[in-house]
Amino acid sequence: MHCPFCQHHDTRVIDSRVSEDGATIRRRRVCEACGERVSTLETIELKLPMIIKGDGRREAFDARKLRTGFDRALQKRPVSDEQIEAAVRAVVHQLRMTAERELPSRRIGEFVMAELRKLDHVGYVRFASVYRAFEDVADFREELDRLERDVPAAETQLPLLDEEPVPGGRSRRR
Repeated sequence: MHCPFCQHHDTRVIDSRVSEDGATIRRRRVCEACGERVSTLETIELKLPMIIKGDGRREAFDARKLRTGFDRALQKRPVSDEQIEAAVRAVVHQLRMTAERELPSRRIGEFVMAELRKLDHVGYVRFASVYRAFEDVADFREELDRLERDVPAAETQLPLLDEEPVPGGRSRRR
């Protein structure tokens, strides 16, 4: 590696450490010519598939756009940055595992919805409303009914709608 200070053609590694998550290696280097020290981060570069947009355009996958989508869906929701980062990593992992050179953006949307469904139901419905282009309240109601039907009752998330108990063990929406 070239020295950023004197442009000498080589530096020597004097220390290497793996990051906490194991995704990067931090290397401390010293220039043989000028003696300056510099730190570098080494990460694995994996080729992710090209994304085919709805209008047929192709563009490179951008993890920042993915993170922005999660952030918008989960805005002001009780989900930590660590949970969001884990969901982003899960989607990127799914993309890698497809081993395809190109993927339609709709497929990525399905991966995102699966992760959001695990994280936060409100965020899931927010994303679904844009992703599936809900046109009226009936579309929301249909998605909420599907979500309530498919999700186990012992789920640890907050309820989708305010509910009050009704005699006989059932709940009534307010």
